[in-house]
Amino acid sequence: MTIKNWPRVIALVDMDAFFASIEQARNPNLIGKPIGITNGIRGTCIITCSYEARAYGIHTGMRIKDAKKLCPNFIQLPSNPILYTKVSTNIMKTLHDITPDIEIFSVDEAFLDMTNCKKIWDNAETIAKKIKERVFSVSGVRCSVGISGDKTTAKYAAKLRKPDGLTIINPWDAESVLKAVPVTELCGINKGIATFLAKRGVFTCGDVGKIPIGILGQRFGNPGRRIWYMCQGKDPEKIKNTINKPKSIGHGKVMPPNTKSKSTIYMYLVHMSEKVAQRLRRNSLLAQKFFIGLKTNHGWIGSKKIKTIFPTNDGQQITALCKIILDRYWHGEGVYQVQVTALDPREEKGQIDLFFENNDKDQLNKIIDCVNQRYGEFTLMSANLLSKSDMPNVIAPAWKPYGHRQSIFRTYKKNKIIKKVFRLNQND
Repeated sequence: MTIKNWPRVIALVDMDAFFASIEQARNPNLIGKPIGITNGIRGTCIITCSYEARAYGIHTGMRIKDAKKLCPNFIQLPSNPILYTKVSTNIMKTLHDITPDIEIFSVDEAFLDMTNCKKIWDNAETIAKKIKERVFSVSGVRCSVGISGDKTTAKYAAKLRKPDGLTIINPWDAESVLKAVPVTELCGINKGIATFLAKRGVFTCGDVGKIPIGILGQRFGNPGRRIWYMCQGKDPEKIKNTINKPKSIGHGKVMPPNTKSKSTIYMYLVHMSEKVAQRLRRNSLLAQKFFIGLKTNHGWIGSKKIKTIFPTNDGQQITALCKIILDRYWHGEGVYQVQVTALDPREEKGQIDLFFENNDKDQLNKIIDCVNQRYGEFTLMSANLLSKSDMPNVIAPAWKPYGHRQSIFRTYKKNKIIKKVFRLNQND
């Protein structure tokens, strides 16, 4: 299909069962078998699973015990974040060879704007096949590609023929293709927006055109107006090459169901506090306001109003807030998940606060970050995390190999670090 007359050419690259496919690619004995990835070998919740497992009705978020009821031969594998990070980064790098106009949407998805490359790639099928070929050559895993004239339609197209799919929707056909599609099938239309539309008799993309754009604009602002166009195959949003400053930085982790051990809950909170602190330092940010929550059968307990005395990126100070929350709000309920989020990240000023001098701790944190970068995350850790071996890291769906969401540490000058180590030792 020629793209010479297309106003815009957008491709969405979506990896197929990414983590599970990586495991099968590196271990041929797993090919064709129902496998699922969990948070450690003792993990109870499936992060993702192979298409062979999905054929049995197994899905992301399902408990292992339920998966094995559906498929007695189900194979559980612990996640390998370092490997997944490496593969994802290699994929994103090779996609930049196809076009410089790329938006990394998540760990396993990327938008490619081919509009400025039409003289090189004048055929949509050729583009898609080249993308799939390059991805497989650097990763050993398959992907599905959707191509259309806007981001939303391209993303919808990519999931129509998974796995290893290739779907092209001509921009002039997009509105008719989406007409009977439920609005909830489009990326960005969550339950709240869908409920708002349903109350006005809007259930499919075709129904959206029956209501004035102002109704959505008045309720949701510019995102609402964008939704009106999205549903007609005319999403105006451009590829985002730049990474905006984060509005929040958080980490959460699912726990063994109904955990009532205070020491275990506290260990999880310490773990999340240190991860948040590391990301703040990695991006030269500080925060003062935090959300710290525990999920129980009755919903979340905790506080969004708890603050440190001064803006910080030190894990111990965040952990101190966690202890306050645990003592104040937890009364022995079973906990299923913990969350620690910095709500107001801001740039470091580059100088020490007049009334809060903690320079030695800042330097020590940088040294610890440097060691962990070289030898693996949490090679050096708080004593409270010595029992964290059963709760390894996983990559969040929104993870990106570049920018503020990256999982790659900032590099420090080694000679400078060594001098700081000696100076700290002398101070002791």
